[in-house]
Amino acid sequence: MTTDSLLDEAADLPLVRGHFDAQFGAVAREFDRNLRERGETGAAVCVYHRGRPVVDIAGGDYELDTIQVMRSTTKGLLGILAHLLRQRGQLDLDAPVSALWPDFGQAGKADITVRSVLSHQAGLPYLEEPISVADALAWQPAITALERQRPLWPSGTDHGYHDMTYGWLVGEILRRASGVRVGELVRRELAEPLGIDLWIGMPLRRMRGLRPVRAAEGGRRLNLMPESASAADEARLAQTAANPDIRSWEHRPEYLAAEMPGSNGVGQARGLAKLYAALIGEVDGVRLFDEQSLAEACAVRAAGPDRVVGWERRYATGFMLTDPTRPMAGEHTRSFGYYGQGGLLTFADPDSGLAFAYFTIQEQLHLGADPRANEVARAAYDCAVA
Repeated sequence: MTTDSLLDEAADLPLVRGHFDAQFGAVAREFDRNLRERGETGAAVCVYHRGRPVVDIAGGDYELDTIQVMRSTTKGLLGILAHLLRQRGQLDLDAPVSALWPDFGQAGKADITVRSVLSHQAGLPYLEEPISVADALAWQPAITALERQRPLWPSGTDHGYHDMTYGWLVGEILRRASGVRVGELVRRELAEPLGIDLWIGMPLRRMRGLRPVRAAEGGRRLNLMPESASAADEARLAQTAANPDIRSWEHRPEYLAAEMPGSNGVGQARGLAKLYAALIGEVDGVRLFDEQSLAEACAVRAAGPDRVVGWERRYATGFMLTDPTRPMAGEHTRSFGYYGQGGLLTFADPDSGLAFAYFTIQEQLHLGADPRANEVARAAYDCAVA
């Protein structure tokens, strides 16, 4: 980044700290609007363009190196790891899950493929068997419950957002394919090669530096489903987050140290932007995805009304894709990544060479895309293609 873009010298952006390239000044200005007009109180945004960092800024009570819980943007790490194992011949994405995990084949699940799980098509969006928080953090009780559960729809015939179950399902597949737990895979395959702070299962020694997320006004009771949603739709969405209800545990040491890979990753905006940049190109000598993995990350596997959240959703193998309500770099781009509840967004767009991360500790709940991350991402894309 150019030295003449040091924000400490930019009198018109007193709320923003960090650096940006002159070409990407609109990103900093849009971020400043978040702080002044959109209720943002603490956030960071980092952007890479064609393998080079071009924006690294923060504002409010948030620093450039702040670490926080990543919520569902954690799921993107699982998709990345699945593709890396496929590249090495350790994981066949089109094989039945039961080939790796025999007990999973019970109760009508013998034909569910790894790819169906990765694209939210497995029909197991929540646990039907009641489970305690302690059991969820212990891993095996959740795995056993999923083994016994019958899917809500035949494999690959429909799609619905798998919230907590996604982490257990994909995490167990990765463990069986690689021989190590998902937290170790994150460390050795992602964090260490790229030199970033990133964990699933956070070390106790680093927890003191974690910034907690501030809940949205009124807590998390906002109905995020479309008006057309049925009572059954609303019940399904509620059940995805209520068995068990771990919301009050999000910043407890027991939760952070455990592996809940659908939601409890911890990292930084600058680390996630660098990670996504390494999926679409080379960063500091590291390129993670081969051409097949990149093509599959962008290819639609499921599209249409989501059986759980009710809205139109598009999923690839291991990632969310841009859709009308959540456009990432733009509705008609090949962007892939993940949103996290409350305003987090991580994605890459191979055509523009853009990699993007927006992290916030001020939760907001919106019926569509969060305007804070959405408008900053739009500005980043416009700058990238200008």
